[in-house]
Amino acid sequence: MSAAAAAPPIADFFANPEFSDVRLSPDARHLAVLVLGPNGRKRLAVVNVLDQTIKVVAQFDDADVGEVEWVNPERLVLSTRDYQNAPGEQRYAPGLYAVNRDGSDFRQLAERGFAPNLSTSIYKPLPWHTWLTGQRGAQDSSFIYVRSTVYTARREVDYTALLRLDTITGRSTPVAAPGKVRRWLLDQDGEPRIAVTKARNVETIQYRDPASGAWRQLAQFDAYLKGKDAFTPLAFGPDGTLYVSARIDSDTLNLYAYDLAANRIDPAPVMALDGYDFSGSLLVGKGKLLGLRYLAERRGTRWFDQAMAATQAGIDAALPHTVNLISVAPRAATPFLVVASYADVQPVSFSLLDSKTGQLTPIGASMPRIQAAQMSRQKLVHYAARDGLTIPAWLTLPGNSDGRNLPLVVMVRGGPYVRGSSWQWHGEVQFLASRGYAVLEPEFRGSTGFGSKLFHAGWKQWGLKMQDDIADGARWAVQQGVADGQRICIAGGSYGGYAALMGLVNDPDLYRCGIDLAGVTDIGLLYTGHWSFASDMSDDWKHYGMPELIGDPVKDAAQFKATSPIAQAARITQPLLLAYGALDQRVPLYHGKQFHAAMKQHNRQVEWVVYEEEGHGWSLPKNRVDFWSRAERFLDRHIGKHGAAAKKE
Repeated sequence: MSAAAAAPPIADFFANPEFSDVRLSPDARHLAVLVLGPNGRKRLAVVNVLDQTIKVVAQFDDADVGEVEWVNPERLVLSTRDYQNAPGEQRYAPGLYAVNRDGSDFRQLAERGFAPNLSTSIYKPLPWHTWLTGQRGAQDSSFIYVRSTVYTARREVDYTALLRLDTITGRSTPVAAPGKVRRWLLDQDGEPRIAVTKARNVETIQYRDPASGAWRQLAQFDAYLKGKDAFTPLAFGPDGTLYVSARIDSDTLNLYAYDLAANRIDPAPVMALDGYDFSGSLLVGKGKLLGLRYLAERRGTRWFDQAMAATQAGIDAALPHTVNLISVAPRAATPFLVVASYADVQPVSFSLLDSKTGQLTPIGASMPRIQAAQMSRQKLVHYAARDGLTIPAWLTLPGNSDGRNLPLVVMVRGGPYVRGSSWQWHGEVQFLASRGYAVLEPEFRGSTGFGSKLFHAGWKQWGLKMQDDIADGARWAVQQGVADGQRICIAGGSYGGYAALMGLVNDPDLYRCGIDLAGVTDIGLLYTGHWSFASDMSDDWKHYGMPELIGDPVKDAAQFKATSPIAQAARITQPLLLAYGALDQRVPLYHGKQFHAAMKQHNRQVEWVVYEEEGHGWSLPKNRVDFWSRAERFLDRHIGKHGAAAKKE
């Protein structure tokens, strides 16, 4: 069967998840899950793990349930989102609500934009700029901690206050802060123990003594450049040990214990990953550190607890083709665990494990219409850049192809100073592969997650060596026999859109076409500009961070001009698809409009689309489907089976 005949419908790749955010209650007697209702809205349901009964406890006609966390075994707290409206129609604030697991005592805790106030408490709901911390608290009372963001007159984040909130009454009390805090960290008892303050480019880590309540400084360093002595507090273990990530005599970030009495990092790493920066979390249960969750090529778990290691081995034997991540309740009163399973060809699905009997019961799939047999395999590859630097990349080949001489889409991610991908299911990539395209996703220099050498090599290299890395990856794919050198298109969003445009400028003989989704076209506009096209990036980042990582707008003005697509537009003659969101605050529409106007002067092969209600990327499934339908037709014309290159004989 041909790829076209076997290809799943485009909507299947870009739908919102139908089942998500499965969370065990602290006593492991219940599950909190988000499920789609008849009106297409996400609802909060609670499942009894013993008899599998399910009860919807929170739902809205005009919103979706967003984040969920257990307050204690009987009560939950939740925020809302709106997945049926794009950013321009959002109610601006998520709101906060609490409800018992049986659906009783539903209470509004914080305002939700212009939505009606549902609170019946004598305490007025907290203001709209109130958020969950994203950290599991003590989960043994009706209290939680929430963040309240305070803004400057320029609508930038000034600091984040921490409030202790009673989810029954709605009463809150502020936590005394050691300055303008940007980040709080709760300890093993769910109490605030670390505060990270920031003043201009100086970051200070403060520790709160549990006995006296007094704050003292642990460290201070440059917030953007970090330096060799910098570290990041990650979590407290059940015995009160503070765990941090740091780069000590190593190219990679490793996990360390921090000696609070001596004010120093213990020299021996708790975990060091070969070739990867540590990124992960602690796994705690019944007062013990059971293991560590980490990200290398894919997510994994290192169990210190022998019983959990044996349980993991049993699950992996039963589900050998997926990554299987076990969630443990902190004070389990039942033998039940939640298992989240995923692969490169399978979006995440959830199962309930009875650790006593070994019975594994499926409970839901995030995207049930996706069938693994119709998807394509992804693998991590490495190639040498022209200066010898090793570049990681992700290669996905169409599942029903022989993997040879394929049309290639070089997919460049945004950021750019982030890690791009990992081994898992990606809707955009799988969609392209289902249409017969090989997809290469380079982790070009400047990427994080793979060590300091790769990261620092990308400083001040927009349009230069970062761009060369991408082109070298495309040529590597041709040399390997994977790609047809006459059928390569470069595509990407945000920084990736910028790279797509600069790829057409720098390597016109390599790329037959380009796709730019919300790409930067004028580097200088990132630093300044009129209110109508200024970026939402903070003044501190523009003043202290961007000059080091991207360049100085005065000293590097000539480089900015040479590497800004708007200044090089006349050199782009290949077919181009441009797509922008009218409400984008990260890369404002002005970037796209001025570039489109410049391109129209000489290139008649430019397609232009603006999504009026969208921001930086497409939040609505209908717009994701529309954009990728356009991309499918565009690619087919230029590098696909109906493209001019494919017709050469």
